[in-house]
Amino acid sequence: MTDPTTTDPDKYEVIFENDRVRVLEYRDEPGQKTSPHDHPDSLMYTLSSFRRRLIGGSGERRDVALERGEVRWLDAQTHSGENIGSTPTHVLFVELKESREPASGGTLGPS
Repeated sequence: MTDPTTTDPDKYEVIFENDRVRVLEYRDEPGQKTSPHDHPDSLMYTLSSFRRRLIGGSGERRDVALERGEVRWLDAQTHSGENIGSTPTHVLFVELKESREPASGGTLGPS
């Protein structure tokens, strides 16, 4: 598993961690991209409104527009992302620490 705090330490920060969950804060600016990385099953909470292009582990692309205050469940996944909007991205991820591999065809989520 490729940890986003290792691939993009300038964008991801661990703000809480225990034996069951890890909470990541993610921030970027328009035009910035992330390197390919993995997320386990997670809950996402958007702290800003933003637009992103997500690229899955097998190359599929999906553009998303999310509003501030949205809460979404994200299945385990591998992806990279790009801020394609005009506003910064600010998100919290609550990652579950259950052992489960990313789904190859899972739904792409922001980041």
